[in-house]
Amino acid sequence: MAKSRPYIILSAAMTVDGKIATKSGDSKLSSKKDKIRIHKLRSKVDGILVGIKTVQKDNPLLTVRYDKGKNPIRIILDSKASISTKSRIIKTCHLVPTILIVSQYAPLKNLQKLKKFPLEIIQIGQKQIDIKRLLEALWKKNLKKILLEGGGAINWSFLKNNYIDEIIITISPYLVGGEHATSLVGGKGFNLISQSQKLKLNKISTLKNEIIIHYYCQK
Repeated sequence: MAKSRPYIILSAAMTVDGKIATKSGDSKLSSKKDKIRIHKLRSKVDGILVGIKTVQKDNPLLTVRYDKGKNPIRIILDSKASISTKSRIIKTCHLVPTILIVSQYAPLKNLQKLKKFPLEIIQIGQKQIDIKRLLEALWKKNLKKILLEGGGAINWSFLKNNYIDEIIITISPYLVGGEHATSLVGGKGFNLISQSQKLKLNKISTLKNEIIIHYYCQK
């Protein structure tokens, strides 16, 4: 583990063709048994991190419900502070510790609206959030292990900077296709296979009709 940043676990469910959501944004891929597994994993980390697009599309709670255990601190990357005050994240921030990460360019009117709620707002980066500085800030807050449940763009931001330490992926029994469907990792991508993250297989398990693949990232 790097000394100045948390340990990052990328967690996701994807189709056999590598999509984490359809072109319309439908991401209901996990079975009840897999949700229990995921929520058990959530209860063992210090924080859970997603981007604003995930919040806007799925309106998640990001809590532990299918298993007993503590709720991790919710960390939302939202450079423009555009999260809706009607979202379940904002409506429950008095119950679950929540950190909103915004950029220096976040509109003042958005910030003033959000400061009425009991959540922590941290400005990191100019027009975009600086991931390196973000991880350093979370480390200083004693958040040692973070579950990354982001979309393709957020996952790429972490992958391209070699910030992912572990990957746990559920392969769900679906094929959805679509060039505009969200892939596990988006962004520009690597030009060469040799540039990509090297992974070491830890284990493979099954849940009836799903496969869970567990990799460690080689540094």
